Amino acid sequence: MKLYNYFRSGTSHRLRIALALKGLHPDYVPVDLLHGEQAGAAYRALNPQGLVPALEVDGQVLTQSPAIIEWLDETYPEPPLLPRDPLQRARVRALAAVVGCDMHPLNNRRVLEYLRGEFGCDGAAVDAWCGTWMRAGFEALDALLAADPSRGRFSFGDAPSVADVYLVPQLSTARRFHVDLQRWPRLLDIEVACLELQAFRDAAPAAQPDAPKP
Repeated sequence: MKLYNYFRSGTSHRLRIALALKGLHPDYVPVDLLHGEQAGAAYRALNPQGLVPALEVDGQVLTQSPAIIEWLDETYPEPPLLPRDPLQRARVRALAAVVGCDMHPLNNRRVLEYLRGEFGCDGAAVDAWCGTWMRAGFEALDALLAADPSRGRFSFGDAPSVADVYLVPQLSTARRFHVDLQRWPRLLDIEVACLELQAFRDAAPAAQPDAPKP
């Protein structure tokens, strides 16, 4: 099993968490987004989109982190990342989708590079762009979590789920763009619970071999 990823990529981060929670430790293959390695012919032969992450398993290449995470949960069912009950599964998937569908795509590296290159956005403008969509997403997540009286220490229950796998990387990204997270103590409490687990700590961007040394 080989994991093609970039240390600071939010989608790579979430997949690393899912793999670690399953007790899986694939070979780490860094793809240098900063220097455009993802656009090269060698990587595009693996993933024609030129995006990370990609997971190579027995010669087959899986792409798109939501699809890979679902495949992981089906192939390695313990510990489960989704509840067994269909209604509860839908609720957890919805929490993950707030990040995966409505937040992350708008602060993706290629979007931000387009804002900088085509519209001349400076750092403050990029921060404002990212902050707008992140704040809206975090407000929605906080409201959904507040409305769940049975919620435990994590986004759903007392064990990490797909919702947490998505949330923690997004909080990490938000800090890079100077979003004030103190407005959502509920989300920060969940992050604290997650980071008590070795799987989340091992998956952190700073812990990866391609991360810049301090």
